Amino acid sequence: MKGTYPKNKVLVIALAALGWFSVLLQLYITLHSTILNGKGVAGGFVSYLGYFTILTNLLVCAALTIPLVAPASAAGRFFSRSAVTAGVATSIVFVSLAYHVLLRNAWNPQGLQLVADVLLHYAMPVLYLSYWWFNFPKGALRWTYPLYWSLYPTVYLIYALIRGKIIGSYPYRFIDPLAIGYGRTMINAAGLLVVFIVLGVILVALGRIQRRVSA
Repeated sequence: MKGTYPKNKVLVIALAALGWFSVLLQLYITLHSTILNGKGVAGGFVSYLGYFTILTNLLVCAALTIPLVAPASAAGRFFSRSAVTAGVATSIVFVSLAYHVLLRNAWNPQGLQLVADVLLHYAMPVLYLSYWWFNFPKGALRWTYPLYWSLYPTVYLIYALIRGKIIGSYPYRFIDPLAIGYGRTMINAAGLLVVFIVLGVILVALGRIQRRVSA
């Protein structure tokens, strides 16, 4: 699928800036907390980079920024493809849905943490989904694409389990074998993967419907 890029670069720059502000705000909050708790800067980065939310928002920032600053590069062309931006959109919307269903009531963020929470889990997913929907062709998206996109959360799961085995801590209870066992962890992971794929199929279907309506 050929690459494309939105004509209104000002809006893209604004969205990229908001994305970077969101992830850097959370980084500041995380480092501040780990330093106060005696775990230091290194411990803060280890904690920060353990979350699917953070990694996916960083992916969104890359998808927005690289085509702006290096459009002719291999990465710039890659992130200008509708199939790629659709996969990124699926991933960040999945972040929002999973958080809202599984984690929203597990804590009560306040102050700056509340700001970061809203930006990372709600604002950026909605804005990036809108960015993809209004700026990229979707009619050529294939039904098999969600299977390819699902490699991202699959690799994350492997990373989270290996990382947790090494440091003795897991980012989410529903994939924490120390708390719920490996059997339940795998069941939960499989269920979430199915949800991810179904979400991707829905976006592909909506894209095809849009093409037919606008034809």
